[in-house]
Amino acid sequence: MKKKFTAFLTCLFMIATVFPFVAACGKSNGIVIWTSGEDYKNEYYLSELRAKFPNYKINLEYLNSSTIAAKVVAEGKKCSADIILSEEYGYLEKCENELAELTEFDYSPFLDDIVPESRKFTPELKNGGCIVVNKSVLDKKNVPVPSSYEELTDPKYKDLIAMPNPSTSGTGYMFLRMLTNAWGESEAFEWFEKFSKNVLQYTSGGSGALNRLKQGEVGIALGMTSQAVVEKNDGVDFDIMFFEEGSPYSMYGNAVLKKSASRPEVMEVFDYAATELCKGNNERFFPDQIFKDFVPVIEGFPTDIKYGDMKNDTLAEKERLLAKWTFA
Repeated sequence: MKKKFTAFLTCLFMIATVFPFVAACGKSNGIVIWTSGEDYKNEYYLSELRAKFPNYKINLEYLNSSTIAAKVVAEGKKCSADIILSEEYGYLEKCENELAELTEFDYSPFLDDIVPESRKFTPELKNGGCIVVNKSVLDKKNVPVPSSYEELTDPKYKDLIAMPNPSTSGTGYMFLRMLTNAWGESEAFEWFEKFSKNVLQYTSGGSGALNRLKQGEVGIALGMTSQAVVEKNDGVDFDIMFFEEGSPYSMYGNAVLKKSASRPEVMEVFDYAATELCKGNNERFFPDQIFKDFVPVIEGFPTDIKYGDMKNDTLAEKERLLAKWTFA
């Protein structure tokens, strides 16, 4: 009996000794990534990361741009994320105090004018916008394909339009920024007041408007050129257009949370995502040039795009404009 009891105590001691080690290893190898990226890109990233790092437990969670920034700022060191991917520059600037300084990262392959001064995040993509039309939906409603932003305020397009909400989506905000620059603030907000009467939904994320278009819920969407091209190449009957004001755009980047930067496995995953996966993303989904010596070409992606006026695209200006946004 004494031998059995001694064996039992020995077993308990081994469990008590080994379990914390296993738990600690599990915690150390667990890496949480937050992203505002599109489903197709997230699937690519997660598949590649898990193949490259099979010994790490990598979880990739989607949140819209504004939610990521708000949670990082509010939660600080208690934030569950270790890495942020595909976040708009303005929102990354908003949470810079919680981001690690990337002093060892090699920024030299990137175009100089897109490298952030703070060196607290890395370039990932240039996200351009366009007008996308599902002509079959418009034909059923017996309405023509629009040729200008002004036409989109015509009552015949009521409930036929979807757009990402500028308050929650970097994609939505870039349209607001460009039109404010193109027309002046008063005229732009007057336009949005009329335009909003025709909007069926302001979606929370950048992909939402095109998803509504794909499902036939609307006939016109303001959205990302890259996503529209992916859908067209998958056989969806979309028409991609740019009005006179040009294509709005914004820069997106990647970052590491300061509280996670001391973990080698986090930095290993981040470095791979911010270099190899960034280039893979550039050649697969977002071909606008971001590398000095790499200019990808994607089938069906419009060439010679005229980009709109995006001056004053600062965090302070963004917060000021969004404070006036009351339409969604």
